[in-house]
Amino acid sequence: MKTYKQLFSELSELKRSALIPFFVIGDPDFETSLRIVKTSIDAGADVLELGIPFSDPIADGPTIQKADIRARNCGMNIQKAMEFVRKVKDYRDIPIGLLMYYNLIYQYGTEKFFKDCYQAGVNSVLVADLSIDDADEITSPAAKAGLDTVFMVTPNTDPKRMKLIASKTTGFIYTVSVLGVTGSREKLSDTIEGLVGKLKKLTDVPVCVGFGISKPEHAAAVASAGADGVIIGSKIVGLIESNLGNKEKMLAEISTFLGDVKVALEHQSN
Repeated sequence: MKTYKQLFSELSELKRSALIPFFVIGDPDFETSLRIVKTSIDAGADVLELGIPFSDPIADGPTIQKADIRARNCGMNIQKAMEFVRKVKDYRDIPIGLLMYYNLIYQYGTEKFFKDCYQAGVNSVLVADLSIDDADEITSPAAKAGLDTVFMVTPNTDPKRMKLIASKTTGFIYTVSVLGVTGSREKLSDTIEGLVGKLKKLTDVPVCVGFGISKPEHAAAVASAGADGVIIGSKIVGLIESNLGNKEKMLAEISTFLGDVKVALEHQSN
């Protein structure tokens, strides 16, 4: 299984940031979701960030909330999500991170959850509503199962806490570019460069930036600020929502958008 360490090492030599699209597993249905993810891999995705739908996704804005509802209405659950990951890994050995909420893990059984994740081909799990103060709930079972940990840093995280977060992170640090929930923004936050710079001084773990990135030029700016990866969610999930009645158009628009972002990242590395 390809690791984050291998991937980010390869990209470091190419001096390019990773393209990391986010999708809700099962949105709008299992088979279409699988086609979407395969399309994103073919369009140049380096890592996948996949969400397991939850009834109360407090870190997410309306676009991803609606995707969660669509996926849940189609019967998506953890067992089916694991099957989904296995199918993706059969298609391509690409690093996969799950982004989810702690209640789902707790209900499933923490140790069993991480073990099943590893066996399915998951590389890491980010628990959006778990404070770093409670990180031990997942760090030990994740490490025991062979998974990396991913934690979030926000623009108002103080340096002492950043250091703590960095010390418990083995995969990459998910750097939130703006205060608030997920969602496409017209303008990129001007705090990114300083935030990435602070983290780079604290840790050798890769720093990836998400929340609000909706244009190729946003991705290029984040890469220019020193980010090792660029995470794009709501913009892509919005393309799914706006093309529910025409799946071929949906796939074409996602492919074109991700292709444009990949080109912007490659130009940035030159």
